[in-house]
Amino acid sequence: MDQTRTAPVHRTPSHPYATRLHWTGSTGGGPRTYSRDHTAVAAPATPVVELSADSAFRGDPDRLNPEQLVVMAASSCQMLSFLGAASRAGVDVLAYDDAATSHLDLTASPARLGTIRLAVTVTVAAGTDEAVVHELTEQAHHACYVASSLAVGVEVGVTVRFR
Repeated sequence: MDQTRTAPVHRTPSHPYATRLHWTGSTGGGPRTYSRDHTAVAAPATPVVELSADSAFRGDPDRLNPEQLVVMAASSCQMLSFLGAASRAGVDVLAYDDAATSHLDLTASPARLGTIRLAVTVTVAAGTDEAVVHELTEQAHHACYVASSLAVGVEVGVTVRFR
């Protein structure tokens, strides 16, 4: 008798994320003079991300800033959570687009990003139940690690297109 055993799957209780950030320059000339440009990497990914402050804070507008990265992370996480939920539900998603926005609220104490709004357009195969797409959007929102980690709210609006 063949007694093939499958090893149990052990899930790690956490997944570490580490980044390395680097800046050089001089702050000796005061707050109006030093460069806000810096780089960051996150192994095992190899691209070096060139960052700066928002241009309103003397940063380089050609580089991403931390506020944009937070909005981008919320948008990406929602999409990945949605695609996973849709694939498990057998929904054929053909395209996913998001125009995510937020704003820096300088009147808040401390200053912070305001609500992140995700304006999602999902294109699905003809015949897909639109109500299912909206339900999957809500499931994905609750499953999104980034949205769950933020103190600021994340609102998701979805438009469904059929192809």
